[in-house]
Amino acid sequence: MPRLSAGLRHSFGTRLALTLALTGIGGALLAALLVNLAFQSRFDSFVAQQQQDREDQLLAVVTASYVDAGGWDEQALSTLAPAAIMTGAEVTVYDEAGQRVWSTADSAMGAAMGQRHQQMMGLGPLGEARQLPVVVAGRQVGTMTVAVPQNGLPSGEQEFLASVNQLLLGAVALAGIVAVVAGTLLARRATKPISQLTAAARGLAAGDRSRRAEYARADEFGQLATAFNSMADTVEREDQVRRSFAADVAHELRTPLAILRSQIEAVQDGLADPTPEVLASLHEETVRLGRLVGDLETMTSADAAGFHLALRPVPMADLVATTAAGMHDRFTGAGLTLQLDLEPVTVTGDADRLTQILTNLFTNAVKFVPPDGRVTVALDRAQGMARLQVSDDGPGIDPEDRPHIFDRFFRGRGPRVGGSGVGLAVVDGLVRAHGGRVTADNAPGGGACFTVWLPEAASKPHTAFTDPSQQLPTVDAKQVVRIDGGEHS
Repeated sequence: MPRLSAGLRHSFGTRLALTLALTGIGGALLAALLVNLAFQSRFDSFVAQQQQDREDQLLAVVTASYVDAGGWDEQALSTLAPAAIMTGAEVTVYDEAGQRVWSTADSAMGAAMGQRHQQMMGLGPLGEARQLPVVVAGRQVGTMTVAVPQNGLPSGEQEFLASVNQLLLGAVALAGIVAVVAGTLLARRATKPISQLTAAARGLAAGDRSRRAEYARADEFGQLATAFNSMADTVEREDQVRRSFAADVAHELRTPLAILRSQIEAVQDGLADPTPEVLASLHEETVRLGRLVGDLETMTSADAAGFHLALRPVPMADLVATTAAGMHDRFTGAGLTLQLDLEPVTVTGDADRLTQILTNLFTNAVKFVPPDGRVTVALDRAQGMARLQVSDDGPGIDPEDRPHIFDRFFRGRGPRVGGSGVGLAVVDGLVRAHGGRVTADNAPGGGACFTVWLPEAASKPHTAFTDPSQQLPTVDAKQVVRIDGGEHS
């Protein structure tokens, strides 16, 4: 149970929901803070403007009293006391000589009345007193000292400001709740494809090769689901190929083993003599078994070829001619004609592995091309690489077989299909290990055409092997070799 809880806490969906919720709450808090700062700034400006207006109004009233009385008149100034006290301000007037003329503290209402009025109006304490000049007709006739409340807002306006702040806090709380709910819903919806992919992957790992991800949208998860389904199709197809191959191998092994067992038991029981014919039959069956095991070993070695290739400049035309000469008997026995059209091209590769590529391609042609057929091998340069084409005039490649022609253990549907189905897979693996590529298609005039692209060596001149045991014969450009049951030339 603790493990499950920990898994939930650390699940991607939970973390995504928390991220979305925190992002929403943070955004709401930031918006509320910015609104509060802007609102408070405007209110502060409003308060400062009100204070400035009160000071200007009091200064105008004092100046008008001086003008109306023709000078400073304490009795006339006393009539200003109610107006000053109603604003919560304290006013003191000095004449031109700096002598005190009048103050709100000296009025009949007094300072106590001003304090009560401030409390009743909810005004704050008085701010710092400011001295303002009293100017009449361009001449300063006195000075007014005024102190207004620091909080110039009445209680109603202060309550309005407090209610705005409360609304902002409420909006933040509501936004937080909405963010949590929306984040949870969005996280569940966003992680639903992942959950489906996880369930499909677990089913596939458990052996259910039919499991597929059901997500058809054209987004990143849809691409992931498509890739997963493609992988599952490949796994299922490889499983089918392996099962088919295992059955084929069992069948291929069962026949020679049964013959070997029956003949050996017959010799042991005295029912047959170990004649040369019997021994030859036993030898043929052991060779057949060895060929099957050799195919499996070839496929395994091809998998690791990219890790231990002995790369060097290889004169490809010489290698093709030598390999063709080595298969003279195979082509002759099948009644085929082999034509070589070779240009002197040097590639960077492993001579042994390149020979293996050529041998497998030639063997494939011998297997599928009917008697009296022709196999053509062309070597030239194209697109900055060496291009080797092995084409024939046989039945060609079945369109249904073409996508799987280089798959392991795949054997076509033709009537002459045989072997273990690893030859072309080895060709593909070895060519890719050399940094090249191989394609298979049907030639325009009929028959199959295999094209191998290999990196051309940096050195263009014809390069000989340094190992004397691997010296190859020189081949002229455009040499034509015919193998039709006669001598190889």
